Amino acid sequence: MMKSAFRWGLPLIILAFLLWGSLFLYYPIEIRPLAALQAFLPDGDEIAKITVTDLRLPRALVGMILGANLAVAGALLQTITRNALASPTLLSVNSGASLAMVTASAFSPLILSGYSIALVASIGGGISWFVVMLISNGWKDNSGDRSRVILAGIAVSLLCAALTKLVLIIAEDHAFGIMSWLAGGIAHARWNELLTLFPFFILTALFCLLFASRLNLLNLSDESARSLGINLFRLRWYANIMALLIVGSSVSVAGPVAFIGLLVPHLARYWIGYDLRKSLPMAMLLGAILMLAADTIARAVNFPSEVPAGA
Repeated sequence: MMKSAFRWGLPLIILAFLLWGSLFLYYPIEIRPLAALQAFLPDGDEIAKITVTDLRLPRALVGMILGANLAVAGALLQTITRNALASPTLLSVNSGASLAMVTASAFSPLILSGYSIALVASIGGGISWFVVMLISNGWKDNSGDRSRVILAGIAVSLLCAALTKLVLIIAEDHAFGIMSWLAGGIAHARWNELLTLFPFFILTALFCLLFASRLNLLNLSDESARSLGINLFRLRWYANIMALLIVGSSVSVAGPVAFIGLLVPHLARYWIGYDLRKSLPMAMLLGAILMLAADTIARAVNFPSEVPAGA
């Protein structure tokens, strides 16, 4: 019992300190640590209130949700493909979503309004993921060599990256803004971006709660899972659609942020075990920690300027 409390308590404490630090660490406008907390009180300093609640708090919350969502997306893709290297980046979901966003913003910027941003990114990621599964024969159960999915993902990622560069060359006027977005980061994140991500975060949490026990069965052989009454085709489709929605919404807000979807699921399994009922929530927690830490480091390495957290 004590060991379990430690494994959950330590990440929660780290996350709380990182959230607090993200309100005052490495910003051009200096706010004392205590003043950052007092900004939430009625008698707090007015300038600190505006700076913290309007600028820094939504940025930190977006970072937490973004990291949590991407970590779950990576865990779902690794479970679906039964491949430890699977991630939104390696399986071309990120690059497909990025290509769709770049193309839409360069040639039809009016489409990027409201929730259609996440929809455009999800469609792009879905198309590239569908192509990966098609050419690798990944839809078939017992498809044999699972490395084919990764190889196909790398190939489609390179194709999407080449097409993205082509769009940048053609749409030269939009190149600077697009390149800044492609670097990935949350420096621009405000309450509107949080409102875009939050519904997908709730959807992610509900999916993990409802489907984690059934997703555990994907770690068995297909015959064993079917003998327990699981419709594998339907379950894989649900997990695929969920991963695409998560990645699409994340890319639409912060650009293509890599590494979290690959690394964090492994950290979560190492820390809490392979049971997805525990490892998925832990992945959300560790993803939030990693993204907040990356954003803080991004502000620190070139202070008072900052580099994109995705870098």
